[in-house]
Amino acid sequence: MENLVVSGPTGTDVVAPAGGSAALGGADAGAGLIDGEPATPRRRRLFSSEQATPYLLIAPAVVALVALLGYPLFRVVVLSFQDMRHRQLIRGEDPAWIGFDNYTKIFQDTEFWAVVTRTVVFTAVAVVVSVLLGLVVALLMRRVARPVRTAMVVAMMLAWAMPGLVSSQVFLWLVDANFGVVNWMIDQIPGVDFHNHSWFADPKQGWIVIAGIVVWGALPFLAVTLFAGMSQVPKELTEAATVDGANPWQVFRAVTLPVLRPLLGIVTTLSVIWDFQVFTQIWVVRNGKPELSFQTLSTYSYLTAFGQSKYSVGSAIAVITVLLMLGVMIFYVRQMFKIGEQD
Repeated sequence: MENLVVSGPTGTDVVAPAGGSAALGGADAGAGLIDGEPATPRRRRLFSSEQATPYLLIAPAVVALVALLGYPLFRVVVLSFQDMRHRQLIRGEDPAWIGFDNYTKIFQDTEFWAVVTRTVVFTAVAVVVSVLLGLVVALLMRRVARPVRTAMVVAMMLAWAMPGLVSSQVFLWLVDANFGVVNWMIDQIPGVDFHNHSWFADPKQGWIVIAGIVVWGALPFLAVTLFAGMSQVPKELTEAATVDGANPWQVFRAVTLPVLRPLLGIVTTLSVIWDFQVFTQIWVVRNGKPELSFQTLSTYSYLTAFGQSKYSVGSAIAVITVLLMLGVMIFYVRQMFKIGEQD
């Protein structure tokens, strides 16, 4: 058998059997022949230009977020470990460092836990109602004619564009005890007396009004987003299920819902984030002085800090709120990554 003499990259000759494989060079070889084919280079660039492009595009947004939110959040965290009162604020004195005393007081306060419970319950109810109504409206939009659907989208976008302050004022007028349209309409029902009825005398009825404002503001986004998601459902699958004898509910459960499930997870998570920090609606309907039974963590933190001049305690409540929301945000980011992997 004849041998082949191949010159290696370092100048040395490598003797290999004819028809066999010749390894060129040693461990530092960058190229060679393996079974007659070029060997794959071992060293690769960590970041190519294509891989670096997304990071360069997102960098300005990250810098802006850090600049706008980073320092204020840092100051709130530092303030939560201090004892800042009205006296220190007026005189410009440095507040005393008290460590975790503010957090200890908060966790031992029964009012705080009542507010946390109220916030969680309100968020759960508002999210469930708004997502279900958004899903129902999206399903209706698929069944109406195109002109009607266009009119629905325009009307919902106009409602969504209305500022929360304005919409809260409108709802407050609708349920007014003396001139409210809602009271007048209910009062027309035989046997029902709603004349001069106050919706906020009972906290449960008051929260129904607040939840109505929140759901009304979130419904346009949810309905349009879910309708767009439904447009991605292949018509062939829907038609095949219908031909096989499936009713509309079975088609939705077996065909539409699996495709829509990732999007439902995202909009539900976003709704939790938005409804958990509701402030404007509560503040407006209670004329800037919400009673304890109408407070959530957002209003409770604000009133503690600026209403009672307990700035450090209010900051500690704000930090706790951020930590609670952080768990929801982590879940949201995971959902986004899962959808990206599926695509």
